Amino acid sequence: MIDRKGNKVGDQRVRLTDEQRIDWLRLIRSQHIGPRTFRSLINHFGGARAALDALPSLARRGGASGAPLICSREDAMREIALAYRLGVTFVALSEPDYPARLQMIDDAPPLIAIRGNAAALARPMVAIVGSRNASGAGLKFTQMIARDLGEAGLVVVSGLARGIDAAAHKASLATGTVAVLAGGQDRIYPAEHANLLDAILLQGAALSEMPLGWEPRAGDFPRRNRLISGLSLGVVIIEAAKRSGSLITARCALEQGREVFAVPGSPLDPRAEGTNGLIKQGATPVTETGDIVSVLQPIMEQHEWFAREPEQDIAPNDDAPADDERARIVALLGPAPVQIDDLVRLTNSSPAIVRMVLLELEIAGRLERHGGGLVSLI
Repeated sequence: MIDRKGNKVGDQRVRLTDEQRIDWLRLIRSQHIGPRTFRSLINHFGGARAALDALPSLARRGGASGAPLICSREDAMREIALAYRLGVTFVALSEPDYPARLQMIDDAPPLIAIRGNAAALARPMVAIVGSRNASGAGLKFTQMIARDLGEAGLVVVSGLARGIDAAAHKASLATGTVAVLAGGQDRIYPAEHANLLDAILLQGAALSEMPLGWEPRAGDFPRRNRLISGLSLGVVIIEAAKRSGSLITARCALEQGREVFAVPGSPLDPRAEGTNGLIKQGATPVTETGDIVSVLQPIMEQHEWFAREPEQDIAPNDDAPADDERARIVALLGPAPVQIDDLVRLTNSSPAIVRMVLLELEIAGRLERHGGGLVSLI
């Protein structure tokens, strides 16, 4: 089994063979396969190749009208060849080079595409995010904080966006900064930051979970934000409106057990409404770099800060759920989210059976997963 840290339970993490890496890439690039589904498939079938072979049967049992779209070996090989030409490396969740903090999150990407100085990803990181339409004062404070954090030995993580993100990257170029991309490594957004990314790669790195050639869409940015917070010890929010993508990053950080910092602003400035709200909700206010370092220093000094209990997932079992069990579980599902634990209790089925039925529905494109162990029918 693979736990939430990407480890084989009871084993040391090992590097994939070339064939295993191709199979992992094929599986995560196949239709309806997300990080959680990927891990469930690997745990149940023992490997990506067996999981790929099982996808048509799972989709059929889940009620799909047709066979799922499975990434071909040829498509995977083309992406690997393009990655090699661009200097991009695919690192798997089970490998020692995978960023340790990112391994801790529930939906850690099975494969990440890394370019630049990968050693930067092994150092302690702190995220800085904020408004694209930043004020002059906000940009100046961002530069000061990012520069000071870099000098304190921390790598600054951000999303390469305009405004606060760009200022944070530029101020920490010399000490190392990481850009998390919403699109593929060859689809930089915004396009005008291509030169900034080139400068980042000299001492820092760029990271993406998306396929090469993928143009970022609106829904990809919240997905990227969970990686920004997942890589980091904490997240610093500088200027965020009431409805801001930066607040999504703050929420991800809270769900992941990360520290949340917010820079207070004028009550008259709508760009400070979100950050002031975070402080009211318990975020640590920041008026100088020491406010961040004093909170993060004890965490960095803990030698076991990556430890986490393995999750209990689908038990290895070749038997499909019985038709009546599947029907009872599906009958309890609808458009309103329901707890997986409630499905187990109400159907009197084993957790393994319930999770297998949910996996079948997910492969069939009929299930949506929400935070906190909630699921619903699409």
